[in-house]
This record gives sequence, structure tokens and C-alpha cells, in this order.
Amino acid sequence: MIKKIKLRTVLIGGCITLFFALLIGRVFWLQVIDNDFWKEQALSKWSRKQDLPATRGTITDRDGDILAMDAPAFTVIVNPAVIQANGLENEVVKGLHEILSKDEDELRELVKAKDDKGEYLKGREVRSEGWKIDQEKMEEVKAFSESLNQKLKAAGKVPDSGIGFQRESKRFYPKETLAAHILGYTDRQGKGIGGIEQRYDEFLKGTDGFASYKSDKKGVKLPSEDDLYQPAINGKNLVLTTDDTIQYYIEEAMRDTYNQYKPISMTVIAADPNTMEILGMANMPTFDPNTYSEWNQKSFINHAVSSRYEPGSTFKIVTLASAVQEKLFNPNAAYQSGSIRVGGRTHRDINSVGWGPISYLEGVKRSSNVAFVKLGFEMLGKERFTNYIKEFGFTEKTDIDLPGEILGSLNMTYDSDISTMTYGYAVSVTPIQQIAAISAVANGGKLMKPHMVKEIEDPNTGKIEKIEPEMIRQVISPEAAKETGKYLEQVVADQSIGTGRKAYIDGYRVAGKTGTAIKSNGGYADRSKQIVSFIGYAPVENPKIAVLVIIDEANDEQGGGALAAPIFKEIVSKTLTYWGVPKSNTTQQSDKSKIATIPDNARISPNLKGMKVSEVKTKLLDEGMTFETLGSGSTVKQQYPPAGVPLSSGQNIYLITEDNASMEIPHLQGESLRDAMEVLTLMKVKVSVQGEGYVAEQLETTENGQRTVHLTLKSAQELITGKSSSDETSSVGTENANGEETGGKESEGTADNDAEATDQGQGNTEGE
Repeated sequence: MIKKIKLRTVLIGGCITLFFALLIGRVFWLQVIDNDFWKEQALSKWSRKQDLPATRGTITDRDGDILAMDAPAFTVIVNPAVIQANGLENEVVKGLHEILSKDEDELRELVKAKDDKGEYLKGREVRSEGWKIDQEKMEEVKAFSESLNQKLKAAGKVPDSGIGFQRESKRFYPKETLAAHILGYTDRQGKGIGGIEQRYDEFLKGTDGFASYKSDKKGVKLPSEDDLYQPAINGKNLVLTTDDTIQYYIEEAMRDTYNQYKPISMTVIAADPNTMEILGMANMPTFDPNTYSEWNQKSFINHAVSSRYEPGSTFKIVTLASAVQEKLFNPNAAYQSGSIRVGGRTHRDINSVGWGPISYLEGVKRSSNVAFVKLGFEMLGKERFTNYIKEFGFTEKTDIDLPGEILGSLNMTYDSDISTMTYGYAVSVTPIQQIAAISAVANGGKLMKPHMVKEIEDPNTGKIEKIEPEMIRQVISPEAAKETGKYLEQVVADQSIGTGRKAYIDGYRVAGKTGTAIKSNGGYADRSKQIVSFIGYAPVENPKIAVLVIIDEANDEQGGGALAAPIFKEIVSKTLTYWGVPKSNTTQQSDKSKIATIPDNARISPNLKGMKVSEVKTKLLDEGMTFETLGSGSTVKQQYPPAGVPLSSGQNIYLITEDNASMEIPHLQGESLRDAMEVLTLMKVKVSVQGEGYVAEQLETTENGQRTVHLTLKSAQELITGKSSSDETSSVGTENANGEETGGKESEGTADNDAEATDQGQGNTEGE
């Protein structure tokens, strides 16, 4: 008996000993061998980590007006466990579908979601429609949730709809579509897409922070030395070179033309030519960055930097400036207009029969292709001309601080291409290249790097980095640039023959050039598809703003002078007024008795009689006045209008340098009746007029010793196209029986002479 008791005691004691041995072994394993795993598990139970998101930097215009900022946003959270417990599945799915427009099947999946143990989850985000919604949409969801709570309360249940919110932030663009292509947008993950948002994403986004601490099972923070806190580093703020007022002027001016003529696209760039700070940039069609997902992809293209186009006559500025720099341009030298055969190709003016022998200055005003072929190909030559094209920046990107910039394309292999390039064909450029080149003429010959950001501010330190203007190189001399500007001013100021006359701004001196490029279709010119443009700057004596306007395939065949120039005029005139730029003071009024009857900004005909012709030309060009020299004398003998008479906008001053009786009657074809009468009256010649409009023919006779000029007038349409106004309107560049181009469609009774054509119908637009 005692033996059995002892055996039982040993057995029980052994079991207990073995149990404790196993227990101690297990404890040793957990505390020593498997310490790291269980420590990690324990820490996960009482450790908490809270992300501290950084605020994305604010983008403002040059005056501090906010263009992009972070604003409060909310993400909808559903609790499947609560929703199912309260039997609200169908109501929640239907209600959130109606408010958020999220698919019902996807919502049903969310409110029925379970974990791997088959239990309903307690929190699911509603993406994407319920993710980062604004305050207004959140209030709608909140009201719906409250209605469900009221229903549960009435049924005697705990009022919990299972719908909640997580506060976040989202990008907000308070001015909606304004400057959309400049700004770009951010996607739902906060990544910058397009524009400044993409180009400066690393500066704007900042660095998220975090807070790490210990807590009890209820989540209450416990005192601990192990707490970690890493504050968020907010993104940097950007101050743009853009002025939102000028940007508004640009988009407002574009909108009417875009709605009326329905072009494929429009692009406008405004810049300070002295610094190449971009004052405004817009494209149409456009989009609203706040609702980017709702817009067509074509609306996101920033044609200003990402598209090439064939500039046409606006490129003649490069040819003109180059010839002036090389002292090859003589404004009074004459050449035969109409057509010219060089470089293996025949090049024609819009008026292929020409205007007879005319001066090179008149050729610039009329946008004569022949004049520019002679200047660029014959005088400058292939090597010098192509070198200036490179100097003006057309073989390299501008490196503007916007994404997606592409490079233009040049065809400089064959003589036929070089000769055609002198007037803007066989070359494709980007709008930003073009505005940089014209700004070099405006600012005294300096090619500047265009830029969009003026200042970068670090809100964490208060440090401000200013972006200074950057000069790339001196392309032409200040003297050559100033002289070129005077000639370009004549294109606008001459209201009789200047192709840019519709860009004329009363009281301000404006320089500019129109352009009309005909696109190709299968290698042939399609005259129903044109890119029209205008580029210029003002005021000429102290340029403040340069603007480029491009319209691609408007449903109207008017040239750049008719469609693009008025947009330029509206933008520039409003901007100069907004800035308070004083109107150009071109003359001094010495007769105090006339001050009360003559407007302050009126131009007065100066006294030129007895002055040397060379001095007069310099004086009038400096003052932005248009003039015609009659005769080959060296001294001004008479003038019209006489000294002291107010000049109407764009009115010519005619200078007589020979005796009236012996002076040859000038060619007046294409002149208005007013200008023709002024010239002939000055010469004391009797005039006989037949018809209305512009001079089509002139015949000189002598009757009783009195010279008489018989003028036959025709409308602009008859003069250029050869068809009467009653005939069906013809397309630009109609051809006669010999296959020669005979004219173009006019606008408002005046022919726009900037539509060019060559034998092979050059014209192409890429990247749009």
C-alpha cells in the first residue's frame, strides 16, 4: 500500500516537474530565442503611428493672387459590420450611388466586405468617387447619413448609419479654367500632371511627417521616452511671372473668335520682351483642373510648347532683322514685285502680277514674298541666312520651365528650301520659339530664356529664391533691332497697304507682322486649311509687351491680318491701359493756340520742307510715321499734309523732292482713292475717277498742257481675285489658266497680303 502511494507520488511529482520544465522551456523560448517576434507583436498592440501629410505649395500670380492651393477634402468611409447589423445595405448602396455616382455593384461589394475569418469588416474607403470629395459633396453625404440615423432612432435602434468621413486635402484651382495649361493639375494621388504642377512637383509636394507613440488598449497616449515626432516639411510656394488680369484679357479675347470661327485650336503667348517673363499663355480648347477627368484629352495639349506650326510671314521678321544687321536693307531701293525664280523654284507674291517696281519698305508693308527672297537668299546668302536662323534660337529648345517642350524642324539642305524659308515656309517652329525671337528684336537684340516662375518661397524657413532673367546671346545689335522695329511699325501704322493695320492702337506705336500658312494635304496645298497668326510688340519706343496669336483652321479663309491682329490689339491695348503706360508722344505741339482743338494724342504733321531726304526719313521712322517719297531729289520741296495739320490714324505723309511739272507720276495701283488723291493733289495733277474702292488702273494724258491722270477703281475683291463682288467668293490662292496664283480672299474690303504660296504648295502643321 505504502509502495503504491510512493509510486503515485513519484509519478505525480514527475509530471509536475515535467510540466514546469516544459513551461520554463517555453518561457525561455519566448523570452530569449523568439524574443524579437513577440516583442514586435507586443509593440504592434500598444504602438501607434500617425502620418502627418505635408501641405502642397501654393501657386500665385506675380501679384499674389492664388491660382492653386490645397483645400479641405473628405473621403467617405463605410462600416460593413454596422451596415449589415442594422439592415441598411440596400439603402446605403442606393443613396451613395445617387450622391457619388459610383457603380452600385462596387458599392455593394464594399458594404458586404469580410475579412479572412468571414467576419464583416469595420471600415472601407469608397474610391474613387467618394475619395477626396469637396465640402459641398461631403455635406450631401452627411445629410443622407443623418436621415438614416433618424430612421434607426425611430425604430429604437442605435443611430449609426455606418457612414463616416476621413478628413484630407485636395488641390483646388479657384479661378477654374483660367491659366489651366500653365498650371496643369494633380491626380488623386497628389502627383503633378502637366504645367507648373508637373515641372515643379518636387518643389511643391514637400515631405510627409509622422508621430510615433505608445497607447493603451483604448488608444490613449502613454507617457514614454520612446515617442518619435517627425514634422511634415510643407511644399514650397511658387510665384509665377503670369499676371492673372492679363491672362483674363487673353482668354476673353480668344473666346469670341474661338466660338465664332470654330478653329481646331488657338494659342496666345504674352511676354515681357526685356526679361522673357511669360505674362500670360492660353490655348483653346481648354479645361478646368478641378474636374480634369471630365474633359477630352485634346483639351490638355499646351500647343505653346508642345506643337509645331509653319509660321508663314511672321518668320519674315528673322529675314528682315538679319538683312538690317548686315546693312543690306535699303528701304528706298526698288525691286520688281510679282514673282522671282531662284533656288530652283518660282516664288510669287499673293498678287502674282505684282505691284510693279516698288521699294523694299513697301514690300515689307505688303508682305511681299519676292522682297524677302531677294533679301534672304540673294543678298544674305545661304550661309549667313541659316546662321541667323540658328542665332535666333530656331535650332534649339528654349528650355522654358514647362513640361513637354518639343523642337521645331528646319529643312536647310536644298536651295529651294532655303529660298522658301525666307518667307516662313519649309520651316516648322514652336510658338515659344517664335515669341522669344520677336522679343529679341524688341529688346535690343538679346535672345532671352523664357520662364514661368518668378520666385520660389520656402514656408518652412521663410527663404525666398528669385529667378533672374537669363540672356542666351546677343543676336543682332541694338541699333539693328531698333531699325527693324521701325520698319515693322510701318506694317501696322500704314492704314492703306500695311497687312498689320488691324493691330493699330490709337495713341501707341505698335510693331508687328501677320502670317498665313496654308497646310498641305497629301503633298498638295489645301487652301481651305490655314494657320493664321500675328506677332508684335508695343510701344515701339519702349517695348513692354510682346504677343503672339495663332489660329489653326478657322472656318473662315481670312488671313492673319483679319483674324489674329484684332486679338493682338485687344490684349495689348487693355494691358497697356491696365499698366498705365502713357501714350506715345511722337510730336511736340508748338502752337499753343491749337492745343484746345487738337486731342492730346493726335499726331501733327511736322514741318519737313527744306530738310534733307535722308534726315526726314530718319525722323519719320523714329516717330513711327508712314511716308512716301516722290521723285529722286535730295531735298524735300513740298509735303502733304502741310505742317501743323493733325494726322488721322495711319495717314501717310507724302514728300515731293522734284519740280511738279517734270516729276514722274508714281505707280498707284492698290492705293486707296484717298491716298491717290492726296498724292496727285500734291503734284497739282488733274484727276479723273471711275468706279469705287482701290486703284486698279491708271492712265496719264495731257489736255491743253495740263497733265491728267485717269484712275479706274475696283473693290479689293475685284482687284485681287479678278472677280466682281457679285461673283461667288473664291478661295484663297485661286489659279488662272496658266496655273499661277492670282489672289486671295479679302476681309472688309481690304486684301490681306500675307497668304503665301509656292510652286509645291508648301504648308504643314505637326504635333497638333
